[in-house]
Amino acid sequence: MAAADLHARLDREPGTISVYAGRLDAPPTWTRDAEATHYAASTMKLAVLAALHRAAEAGHLDPDAPVEVVNRFTSARPDAPPYSCRRAYDNDGAVWDRLGGRASLRWLAERMIVRSSNLATNLVVEHVGLAAVAEVWRLAGARRSVTGRGIEDFAAREAQITNLVTAADLAALLGAVATGATRPGPIASPAGCTAMLDVLCAQQIRQDIAEGLPAGVRLAHKNGWVRGVRHGAAVVYPADAEAYLLVVCTTVGDDQTDARADVDANQLVADISREVWQARHDLGTLTPAGSPAAPPPSPR
Repeated sequence: MAAADLHARLDREPGTISVYAGRLDAPPTWTRDAEATHYAASTMKLAVLAALHRAAEAGHLDPDAPVEVVNRFTSARPDAPPYSCRRAYDNDGAVWDRLGGRASLRWLAERMIVRSSNLATNLVVEHVGLAAVAEVWRLAGARRSVTGRGIEDFAAREAQITNLVTAADLAALLGAVATGATRPGPIASPAGCTAMLDVLCAQQIRQDIAEGLPAGVRLAHKNGWVRGVRHGAAVVYPADAEAYLLVVCTTVGDDQTDARADVDANQLVADISREVWQARHDLGTLTPAGSPAAPPPSPR
């Protein structure tokens, strides 16, 4: 598919399709509604992972110390009772198998990413706190993304406390982690950023962006989905070109949307990923015809 055909296809797609593509530490080459907010789904786990590493580096917790694996969490709505997760809504039985036992926060954070475990996510959030996650977004320079509650905190959701991301903010956070692995940056030490990238590269749910790449290509990836929503955020490391960021956020409906739309959204993200991969030597070919050159990054 030619880039012009892809842009025409996106113009026809229902809902909101946001894209951010560009090199690390450089202005984006191609953006499309990159500042539009979307329900975060599991992409909020990127900020939770960074918050854990920051807390460990500050000495606020020991990531290797075992903690109790419970299914009872503090709601973000102050007057609400504790809430819990549903096992059927999770992707990782390994964490649930430890319910009533103990596990390290480091292991839980890994399961939160590589299997997108909701139970593990809420356990990590319970120990690091939502304020620490908010600080990660601030340090990344996020403009509109917020992690206001844990997963399945329905009382908070009813109070309009939610989790939002934009493609631009996810790119800013991933980019800060990726560049922070080679030089000191705002998110964590180089060792901490390297550890985060290693976990993201171990992702086992290789859908959407990963499906648009040849087998064996290294990528640090986190995706997220609920009915009507499909997101992918990645740093892609080609062997024959410079690394690049690709974030695609799609909102095509709500929790009543037909399941077929979710399959189509996953395929759309994969197709965008394939097109960006084909342009990896010259990402400038992705810029829609008639678009102005990408501006320098705005102060964040």
